Amino acid sequence: MRYLFNGKIEKQNDVYQIKLPFNVWEVCKKRDIIDATINLANQSTECKLLPVNKNGRYKINLGENDILHIDTGQEHEILLHIRESLIKLEKDSPYSFTNPIRNIGSMEVIIQPVDGLCSQTCIAMLAGVTIAEVVNVMGLREWQAKMGEMISALNYYGIEHSDTVIYTEGREVTLPKCCIMMEKMGLYCHYLVYYDGKFYDPNLPVFEEYDMGKLEGYLEVKCL
Repeated sequence: MRYLFNGKIEKQNDVYQIKLPFNVWEVCKKRDIIDATINLANQSTECKLLPVNKNGRYKINLGENDILHIDTGQEHEILLHIRESLIKLEKDSPYSFTNPIRNIGSMEVIIQPVDGLCSQTCIAMLAGVTIAEVVNVMGLREWQAKMGEMISALNYYGIEHSDTVIYTEGREVTLPKCCIMMEKMGLYCHYLVYYDGKFYDPNLPVFEEYDMGKLEGYLEVKCL
């Protein structure tokens, strides 16, 4: 998967670093030092991701030669590619991108029965199935499913999506016709679905207005 965000290059002890705006463990379950590739100022560079703390926060380490052509005084758009980062589900799927569970041409809101099932509820809305089925497919209970598992669940149901998670971090953005949205809520993310001008929150009835300042990022989902 790829991750698009804006970031600044900081120098610490003769090492150039870029802090990641997301929790790496939540999207790919990788730990320790991670090999990756970044596209920065139209140049692709091999790099390493190093853990900042024990909670899944990472930084990109760059060498001096990697930033010779870059203005380090300003923010840049950064495309990060973490290879082999897909979280695998244990269940075999009867679906594929050529044989999806459904082609998304409409959306019905589903309200989660308890807190902590917003991820599974979003997948249920997109796939047109029950929350109970998604919980069984993902094998995860309340507060356990993050974006990495949601992407794997979309793949299980044959629901096409972008290969890039876009982190907006409160900036104004025009959303695609359908996407999974991430709101930052303390230590956790809250997830909801946007489809064709309306917002489908697992906690609320359908609504049409949303404060983009609350949005951490989104993943586009392909639809009709």
